[in-house]
Amino acid sequence: QVQLVESGGGLVQTGGSLRLSCAASLTFFSIYTMGWYRQAPGKQRELVATITSESRTNYVDSVKGRFTISRDNAKNTVYLQMNSLKPEDAAVYYCNARRQFHTYWGQGTQVTVSS
Repeated sequence: QVQLVESGGGLVQTGGSLRLSCAASLTFFSIYTMGWYRQAPGKQRELVATITSESRTNYVDSVKGRFTISRDNAKNTVYLQMNSLKPEDAAVYYCNARRQFHTYWGQGTQVTVSS
């Protein structure tokens, strides 16, 4: 059974940093596109960043220049480095793995940003 386990969330002040990690029990992890999504209360889940099997990255405009997605295929782990955090970044952050018709989600990790 595929499991994606996020960690690294927590409470941080405005301007602070957090690093999220997602450990995936995926066979052939390296061929999956990995992504981070977030969902704030009362809002739809939105894409934050993705990284392909070739390590091409994509970001939502609101986090460009502040967040960095990366992956370590040897550890089956994807990361999201979040700097200069703003109150509007507060949400539950979800890890996603996607390949062709297969999509998997983690359980989410809470990020709270105090102003």
